[in-house]
Amino acid sequence: MSVRIGRSVVGSEYPVYVIGEIGLNHNGDVEIAKRLIDVAVESGAQAVKFQKRTPEIATPEHMRDVPRETPWGTMSYLDYRRRVEFGEPEYLEIATYALRAGIDWFASPWDVPSVEFLEGLDVVAHKVASASVTDLALLDAIARTGKPVILSTGMSTLDEIDRAVEVLGTDRLVIMHATSSYPMPPEEANLRTIETLRGRYLGVPIGYSGHERGLQISLAAVTLGAVAVERHITLDRAMWGSDQAASLEPTGFDHLVRDIRVIGEAMGDGVKRVFPGEEAPRAKLRRVPAL
Repeated sequence: MSVRIGRSVVGSEYPVYVIGEIGLNHNGDVEIAKRLIDVAVESGAQAVKFQKRTPEIATPEHMRDVPRETPWGTMSYLDYRRRVEFGEPEYLEIATYALRAGIDWFASPWDVPSVEFLEGLDVVAHKVASASVTDLALLDAIARTGKPVILSTGMSTLDEIDRAVEVLGTDRLVIMHATSSYPMPPEEANLRTIETLRGRYLGVPIGYSGHERGLQISLAAVTLGAVAVERHITLDRAMWGSDQAASLEPTGFDHLVRDIRVIGEAMGDGVKRVFPGEEAPRAKLRRVPAL
């Protein structure tokens, strides 16, 4: 089964769908967001993803008044969330910029009003963050849009994923294996889960959302059959923000997409044959001809 998302189709017969996760790495600055869109476009990714919250709803009660050191001074965690959140003017600017750049964009809504907000901007898909897998009211709101859904599965049990899939349905669903450690150590990657998910949710495209340092684990996921790869991107890992250290800088993301495309070409169709490039060595080196 394959799923169309905007300009692309996600499935085993198509090029790996690469998402540049901007998230909150823009730090509330539209110009940084635009530069990150440029990074994704120049690397050859098919989409960029943001996060959308209604801070008063999405911020856990016990976190709201916790002091947070930020580049704008010390403020409560709730005020920090308000400070970095884009509203309609910013997202309209982002939508126009992405359209002109030729790349699709969407976001992870963290609450029901954010689903409605994104629908007003006619996003091509919705992404369910790992933290939202058990938020059934949110999943129901997303399912009702009829848009394609990408479901991340970090910090989730199989039973929790099963329930989410029941709510979302499988007709327009892509499931992403993920481990929600930031940054993720290699021993927690558990990439064989890609095959577990493929066998459990038959016909649903399975991808990989990574939070590791480097490229190796994401590339290994592609060789194991991941049909989509999502990685956080940043202009500089030294920038302020909780996701920056687990993100790829422009050169790293460019190399990731390049190597994913090489792997895609190299995987082939599994039919053993003699390739044209082998004909001359075959004629030169074979002492005993085939019967």
